[in-house]
Amino acid sequence: QVQLVESGGGSVQPGGSLRLSCAASGRTDDIYFMGWTRQAPGQERTFVARGWSTGSTHFVDAVRGRFQIFFNNDKKTVELQMNMLKPEDTAVYYCNAGPFGFGTTRPGPHWGQGTQVTVSA
Repeated sequence: QVQLVESGGGSVQPGGSLRLSCAASGRTDDIYFMGWTRQAPGQERTFVARGWSTGSTHFVDAVRGRFQIFFNNDKKTVELQMNMLKPEDTAVYYCNAGPFGFGTTRPGPHWGQGTQVTVSA
């Protein structure tokens, strides 16, 4: 079994920055990518960003250029640096991990518990 534990998140004004962290433990042998999805109130969970063990990364268009992702495959940790935050970034952010290769945003089987990010004046 794999456990994903998240930290970070919180409240920030528009234009501010936050950093999310996630660490995997347990049977992590099948983890080839780690990344983040988010779910705003009343909406479906959607892909945000992902990093693969090859060093490749992928971002949803809405955050590209503002967010950075750092995946350490040796330690099985991932961090999401969020800059120039907007109110529309407000959501619960979930760490997600799994075995799928580059080019897919299909959710992996492993999930964190979620952490709230709120962007408001």
